[in-house]
Amino acid sequence: MASVNHATSAKPLAGVVVVSIEQALAAPLCTGRLAEMGARVIKIERAEGDFARGYDAAANGNSSYFVWTNRGKESVVLDFKDADDAALLHRLIAEADVFVQNLAPGALDRAGFGSEALRALHPRLITCDISGYGTNNAASNLKAYDLLVQCESGLAGITGAPEACGRVGVSICDIGAGMNATIAVLSALALRSSTGNGSGVSVSLFDGAADWMTIPYLHQVYGNGAPTRQGLKHPSIAPYGAFKCKDGNDIVISVQNEREWRQFCSAFLQQPDIADDPRFSSNTNRVRNREALELVIAKGFAQLDSNEALQRLSTANTAYGQVRSIAQMAEHPALRTWPMSVGDETLKMIAPAVRAPWDSQQFEAAPKLGEHTERIRTEFASQVGALV
Repeated sequence: MASVNHATSAKPLAGVVVVSIEQALAAPLCTGRLAEMGARVIKIERAEGDFARGYDAAANGNSSYFVWTNRGKESVVLDFKDADDAALLHRLIAEADVFVQNLAPGALDRAGFGSEALRALHPRLITCDISGYGTNNAASNLKAYDLLVQCESGLAGITGAPEACGRVGVSICDIGAGMNATIAVLSALALRSSTGNGSGVSVSLFDGAADWMTIPYLHQVYGNGAPTRQGLKHPSIAPYGAFKCKDGNDIVISVQNEREWRQFCSAFLQQPDIADDPRFSSNTNRVRNREALELVIAKGFAQLDSNEALQRLSTANTAYGQVRSIAQMAEHPALRTWPMSVGDETLKMIAPAVRAPWDSQQFEAAPKLGEHTERIRTEFASQVGALV
């Protein structure tokens, strides 16, 4: 196996080599997570680079998307349609544990790098294919950018306010596919540890979004219809939604049971008798009479500024969330950040969601385009493509 430039042997994937032909977000997020776990990730880029490098310049002149999902990788520029570069890529894959790709369906098969063919050559190799809509169906060849998949999956149809559909404010389908791919690769590595054999795993953006749509799907197909767009309200629990304070700030409250409802009426509304109003005496009745219920609650919030409302909600032991701007989120007491060098500055990046003993408390830099090309060419020049 090729030498590894990660010295942190305590990390769970130390010694694992990942080769990825990737672009945009889903595959880079997957391999970025693997890099955080200690894997050596060799990122194959075309001459013009991963197009996500040009999405924006928000991170000290660099793309926010790119620096987030590509930290700690090695960048190699090659053209696998060129015979010499194709031979180099074969040598890289021969030394790899995992091969990840998210090119258009069939692109790598036509170039001789299809997953089945690679695993036939290298039985211990794990291949992970990421697509928009899977393979061998009528939608397989559709371009699958995140917002398009939000729409095709029905997610946009239940997101937004009653008067208009809405986009989830981050690239949620890409992110979901990247996380599903990470799970798939880790599962295949675990299986290989017991069987000695690699596996072919695949995920699609649509499959991930469809999985998250299970509850509205079941309501639509087997129940009384999918929930409608509610904005900042819950379709089947009340009160559970946003209310505006006297100072213009919005606070979302959530009442989950009758004990919490009585506490809310007594300590927040300071009208304990409302809890016994037949219209509001159970969640079913509160949902049925939501308009009248929310008029009562909105009046209570309108009399208080947000600090006063938060104090009363705490006294009532009512669950709440402030509707924060991104600037306010950046100051949230629960937010964890780690430093990362981006160009000539150190940025505070949001820390990984998984807290683990192998955390290094800082991020390696994302690679410059082709930064490691010559070193990789030299390192793998004499490899003969032995099986992993």
